[in-house]
Amino acid sequence: MDSHSQVLERLRTGFRSGITLPLEFRRTQLTKLLALVKDNEEQIVKALHQDLAKPKFESILSEVEIVTNDLHHAISNVATWIQPEYVPKNLATKLDDCFVRREPLGVVLIIGPWNYPLQLLILPLVGAIAAGNCAVIKPSEVSSATDCLVAELIPKYLSQDCYAVVRGGAEETKALLQNRFDHIFYTGSQAVARSVVQAASVHLTPVTLELGGKCPCFIYGRINIQAAAHRLVWAKYFNAGQSCVAPDYVLCTKATRDALVPALTTVLEEFYGKEPQKSPDLSRIVSARHFTRLMKLLEKTKGKVVIGGQSDEHDKYIAPTVLVDVEEDDVLMGEEIFGPILPILTVEELEKSIELVNRKEKPLALYVFSDESSVVKTTMENTSSGGFCSNDGIVHMTLPGLPFGGVGASGWGSYHGRWGFETFSHRRACMLRGWALERLNGLRYPPYSDDKLKWLRWTTSANSTCSLM
Repeated sequence: MDSHSQVLERLRTGFRSGITLPLEFRRTQLTKLLALVKDNEEQIVKALHQDLAKPKFESILSEVEIVTNDLHHAISNVATWIQPEYVPKNLATKLDDCFVRREPLGVVLIIGPWNYPLQLLILPLVGAIAAGNCAVIKPSEVSSATDCLVAELIPKYLSQDCYAVVRGGAEETKALLQNRFDHIFYTGSQAVARSVVQAASVHLTPVTLELGGKCPCFIYGRINIQAAAHRLVWAKYFNAGQSCVAPDYVLCTKATRDALVPALTTVLEEFYGKEPQKSPDLSRIVSARHFTRLMKLLEKTKGKVVIGGQSDEHDKYIAPTVLVDVEEDDVLMGEEIFGPILPILTVEELEKSIELVNRKEKPLALYVFSDESSVVKTTMENTSSGGFCSNDGIVHMTLPGLPFGGVGASGWGSYHGRWGFETFSHRRACMLRGWALERLNGLRYPPYSDDKLKWLRWTTSANSTCSLM
């Protein structure tokens, strides 16, 4: 196995050769990546079931389809994305070509998480390839079956001169980060993100962070409670709640809560049966360590369990759980839950709920369920989050045209579709000048005078903007 330095040198040699620059190369690699996913769908589903007991339905929807859709989008649009972007000119630059040129950054590092171990590793890679970069890909060792499969498949389908998979645990990742990259894209926890940023700072390497946080769900005003319960249960317990954009807690009035809890009970039985542990449609907690963390939260909370609460350590199973009478300072409100546990906080006024959310770090996603447009508008205009969705959960991140990313503690930067291409591109300001209008240029040469300054200010001002491109 090559050392990290050997891998990086191979990829840097590949990048310096210019092989990644032509449009045809980028399209070819994206097409091969698409083939990788399509050819190996059955193996991907099997690996995800080994790692997380993911149902085939959820694996196809959240790992396969979202990746293939983004790949189709990139293949269809990359020719447009790489075109120069011409900008408005003033009189002084009338005869110049002035444009923004997208250029690849170089050799980038992509570190993936365990909860969506294919999607959250491959989607950044789509942007990196489309932008013309070489990439080192580091899957999560926690989702070991998918880690192994990715390491096996990537070299078979993509150019080994430009793309490489590096495997290992925390120590291997720490060692990998000692190397200089041209960009680092990390998806995972805030705690590890701090170490990534610290390592990147040594080389002044720019970083994209896709993190998480506590994503609130406001339920206020008139509401179709049954529809709300269906969408909330689906978004919360998809992948056993191990989604960075899952609703983390609910804010609503007592009256809404009293109507919501029976509706949630009905929907959970409809989705997973009377014995959810026997349902083939419910994932498991990824590891014993994460199981223990979640159970400690349930042990320490002062909230009241009204649905679920059962668990099986051997099976890494925690029943879909709902709690009420949860206060703002409860242990469940101190960190991102990242599991099938849903606290409901009762706050009688929407404005007070907004104040509560705004006292916390900005979340990766924020949801509001209401039939009243004024409630949706008030919530959207008075909060800040990476993404926003009304009357549903998670689905906003499936559209390639929308940027996906956090703000503040929930992440830096965004990707999906063109946004991923932009993340892995340098926007180079270009001005191509000839030798014409030298008399006009003479206004800026010494000896200086007030008349020269007056004319120069006019030719470079916004008022002298020229429509010629």
